[in-house]
Amino acid sequence: MATQLELEKIPVTILTGFLGSGKTTALSHLIRQPAMANAAVIINEFGEISLDHELIEKIDGDVIEIQGGCLCCTVRGDLIEALHNLLLKRSKGEIKAFDRVVLETTGLADPAPILHTLMSDPLAFNKFRLDGLISTVDAVNGLATLDAHAEAVKQAVMADRILLTKCDLIEHGARVGLETRLLKLNPGQVIIPVDHGRVDPTLILDLGPFTTSTKSADVDAWLRTESYASNHAHDHDHHHDHGVDVNRHDALVRAFSFMVDQPIPQAKLQFFLQLLGMMRGPDLLRVKGIVHVAERPGQPAVVHGVQHIFHPLTWLQAWPSAERRSRFVFIVRDIEPNQIHDLMASLIAT
Repeated sequence: MATQLELEKIPVTILTGFLGSGKTTALSHLIRQPAMANAAVIINEFGEISLDHELIEKIDGDVIEIQGGCLCCTVRGDLIEALHNLLLKRSKGEIKAFDRVVLETTGLADPAPILHTLMSDPLAFNKFRLDGLISTVDAVNGLATLDAHAEAVKQAVMADRILLTKCDLIEHGARVGLETRLLKLNPGQVIIPVDHGRVDPTLILDLGPFTTSTKSADVDAWLRTESYASNHAHDHDHHHDHGVDVNRHDALVRAFSFMVDQPIPQAKLQFFLQLLGMMRGPDLLRVKGIVHVAERPGQPAVVHGVQHIFHPLTWLQAWPSAERRSRFVFIVRDIEPNQIHDLMASLIAT
């Protein structure tokens, strides 16, 4: 169960995906769903959204209100400015109150800077919380896109959910191959087949560990991964597509997890995270954890990091299960699991 402070923060869902992968189609479907009636949707300056004219009820500056109550606006600069403007308009009564934000990125966006903003900017941290990162992947062109574009790999690596689009246009075997590769990049993600953008909002909302009291904190799902041998990352340095040798951007990306049996002093935990960020920040694609902190045995700490930025520790009111060991999940680039494990072990032993 989340603390009251976390529950008061507005959840932010990031919707990303490479050019032509279907994220705008999915978003157009989502904004029509009852679960999104009190949502604010931010689309970036290069984004497009198919809004039928009869759906638009009013325009207030940069904010469009859609039938059903969903608000849409466009980022013309800084994300923080857009969030601040939404809060300001809400406090003045210029727009209706919203209870969540969905942010659509450009097709070429690296999700990391957006995650950094939500985790480190004072306004964002105090008023908003990251709920989940959703990425659309084109089932037809997905393998070729992963081969050709590093941005697509990062979008898939950091995702909590993958919306697999255009599944009706490929054979089952080709789809399985793509899903296998996506799960090697990030074993903890969930892949959801999507038909013409239609997706159940409950499958992609409220994904984070900070949930209401009516929904248990599904930390096991949030931390789910499978440790796999590091040589998986080197099995295929190149991918052959119709005889063309294409560089694999994900060749050095790997996911692994480990547990720590004994409680960890808070100062050592924070020092561990600081060292990781300083030493290997650019290669820490995503870090998650639930930690048994020695000073607060009944309230586990939640760890969330992207590259060199780690979210300040937050606390669950209680353990979500009988498991009391600390659990960490790492998705990294060119880092051996034993390097991180040995660093943690040496700090605990000191």
